[in-house]
Amino acid sequence: MKTIITIQHTQSAHHTNGMVGSWTDWELTEQGKTQARNIGRNLAEIIKDRRAVMYSSDLKRAAQTAELVAEALEVTPMYRQELRERNLGKCCGKSVKWLRENRETDEKTVDDRLFSDAESRRDEWNRLKPFYDEIMSGGEQLILIVSHGDLLSVLNTMFAGLDVTSIDSFEMFGMAGGVSFLIESDEGKHIIKRMSDTSFMMQK
Repeated sequence: MKTIITIQHTQSAHHTNGMVGSWTDWELTEQGKTQARNIGRNLAEIIKDRRAVMYSSDLKRAAQTAELVAEALEVTPMYRQELRERNLGKCCGKSVKWLRENRETDEKTVDDRLFSDAESRRDEWNRLKPFYDEIMSGGEQLILIVSHGDLLSVLNTMFAGLDVTSIDSFEMFGMAGGVSFLIESDEGKHIIKRMSDTSFMMQK
């Protein structure tokens, strides 16, 4: 049985200042750091002595979340650019208001790009797919992945066995600090036991 625990990074500066996240390298807020520490402690109670590996986006808000969670689990995060949030091109470093007022295209399909230099959802899918295939075919049985909302929604779609174009009409999107448990049984069945459970951010 393979268990994948995904963690959407906790509260970041861009959640509070009205700015675009994407590839802008925001840090966690103090509240976000506390949330990440709580996630680590609460996951440690579940994982106990099981050997785990952790992969994380290298963007600061995800990397900081990973580092704080990893302290409680006694693992060392491995940083992968494939786990970065979707690149929104020229609106990085701009406000959400600027994005809304200046977007070049309305996203209606996975092939649309908000800006000419941005990634489409299909681009994001294609960036993630080799990493996904790597972990699903590898021998690691307990995998933690720390990433971003948009990227994890794509990973959820892959795990559900759906095609990229299904995102045009259906999506599994989580919350900041949400923890999901994705399980592949020995028979190859894919099971989602929890989806974006934000209770892990709470001190227990």
